[in-house]
Amino acid sequence: MIHDIPKPDISPAFTIEDIHKIREWHYERLKDATTDERHADTERRAERTRHAIEERRRAKLPVV
Repeated sequence: MIHDIPKPDISPAFTIEDIHKIREWHYERLKDATTDERHADTERRAERTRHAIEERRRAKLPVV
């Protein structure tokens, strides 16, 4: 089961603490997930990323 936990607040300076927050958030979200659930979650997130990149390319915006 993938837990619906809000994303952590990330500072504008993006510090090492932010990396720790992201890692902890990711672990807590997926700690009870099955392999199939993890795979499906990764695929959904990858598809959203591919879509965002394609939209930026169409708009001729830099891909970050």
